[in-house]
Amino acid sequence: MHGHFTEFAALLLICALAGAVFVRLRQPVLIAYIVVGIAVGPAGFGLVSAHDQIDLLAQVGVAVLLFAVGLKLDLHHVRHIGPVALATGLGQLAFTIVIGFALVLALGKGAMEAVYVAVALTFSSTIIIVKLLSDKRELDSLHGRIAVGFLIVQDLAVVIAMMTMSALRSAGDGDGDVAGWIAVGVSLAWRLALAAVALYVLMRWVLPVVVASMARSQELLLVFAIAWGVALAALGEWAGFSKEAGAFLAGFSLASTPYREAMNARLTGIRDFLLLFFFIDLGAKLDFSTLGAEVVPAIVLSLFVLIGNPLIVMAIMGYMGYRRRTGFMAGLTVAQISEFSIVFVAMGIALGHVGVEALSLTTLVGLVTITVSTYMILYAQPLYERLAPWLRIFERQHPFRELAAESTAGTERDAQAIVFGLGRYGSRLFEQLHADGVAVVGVDFDPEAVRALRARGLPVLFGDGEDPDFLETLPLRQARWVITTFPQWESNRALLHALQAVHYRGRVVGAVRDAAHGRALAAAGVSQVLNPFDDAADHAAARLAHDIHQQETST
Repeated sequence: MHGHFTEFAALLLICALAGAVFVRLRQPVLIAYIVVGIAVGPAGFGLVSAHDQIDLLAQVGVAVLLFAVGLKLDLHHVRHIGPVALATGLGQLAFTIVIGFALVLALGKGAMEAVYVAVALTFSSTIIIVKLLSDKRELDSLHGRIAVGFLIVQDLAVVIAMMTMSALRSAGDGDGDVAGWIAVGVSLAWRLALAAVALYVLMRWVLPVVVASMARSQELLLVFAIAWGVALAALGEWAGFSKEAGAFLAGFSLASTPYREAMNARLTGIRDFLLLFFFIDLGAKLDFSTLGAEVVPAIVLSLFVLIGNPLIVMAIMGYMGYRRRTGFMAGLTVAQISEFSIVFVAMGIALGHVGVEALSLTTLVGLVTITVSTYMILYAQPLYERLAPWLRIFERQHPFRELAAESTAGTERDAQAIVFGLGRYGSRLFEQLHADGVAVVGVDFDPEAVRALRARGLPVLFGDGEDPDFLETLPLRQARWVITTFPQWESNRALLHALQAVHYRGRVVGAVRDAAHGRALAAAGVSQVLNPFDDAADHAAARLAHDIHQQETST
């Protein structure tokens, strides 16, 4: 154990240093982790022997990743993905699978390997794209919203693909006759039906009560989220689906609760930490004896992903009535394959459908496309300006859908102010601002306070205001005022750091209980300091003085 602990310590230190280098190069750190895995694995220096421990942490990381994806797909959002996201997502999936399958076959691969690789080419990295768009402040743009929409479609597709290929295990081991395929289809159908019924019962009557009870403690809520995701991952594997499908359904079952943003924000760091081991494990398992033979196929497929996928998206969006720039910006977000692609092919190896060569090929394509597409997205505007004359073919003479969207833009009322902390003072302040016609949103991590205010129809969110990942989900770009009623200076300091991390540029107002707290907030750059006790006393004194003077005058 002492030796394994030392290995883990050294491994984490190496990953931190490698990650710092890749961040300076403006590259996703997951590439650094794969490189570290190659360096410390059998193909490199052979520094690590704790393969079983790393593999276990990698499996938990994948389960947490799929759980977090399911957590984002609440039913309300799924219903409002919109026709363009659905059409673009499904169209890109269909064209990429068909063309990719033909390409892989033409490169001399077998049919089953061609299926796996072609499907893997369709999935884009939700994590990387959302991070890049967030860094560029483009998540709320038109192309950002469309991209997030069809990324959700892709996330749903990858889970369905995992469940389907897992169900085909018996068909792959048998003769593959019609009766066998029908048996597999019937088995998958009744298991899906049973899972749907069980999920409905849990979401309707059980989970809301359980989660509300767990939410009384932020730490307990996090532990429950991980436990629920890993437990359903194990149950999914036992039921004949896959760990990944079970974890996804676990997240989806909690996605309609008011605590999903809080859970998702707190899971982010743990998810990224555990995925570190997945990519290290992946790099360590790369077989360099087969890697050399995959270089040419990897280059061909990388060019297809980098060029073909964006062209497919631009063609679909142009046909649906969007301008070429919108189609181009959205199309760049599918110019890479994702961590799901690697997970999907790794699952195929575990099921015995494909060999390690397919994983080597997919990983090479992933390394190339993620690296190149990151720079394409970061420098999208200069790239568009150079290519704009040749992109006219992807734009109708009258881009009706985008023109219609612009004509209705701004009709929704954006939040003018956000109040953090809905205790006795904060909730009163929030209610009065709302009553006075201010477009205000309230935030608190007390489930009882949130539930009570929501029952009265007030716009309230459950979450931790000290967490930058949660703050990124709030309409801070529109809001010009942030009001904090946190009683402790430490909480306010954490909130101010979080606001700085998400590049908030508006005014901040802080409510304090004593002069020292007020001085600390003022020194930290808070625009205005409210002292509820002094303000209330001053207001009461002014009213009393007015009444006293009136009485004396009347007498």
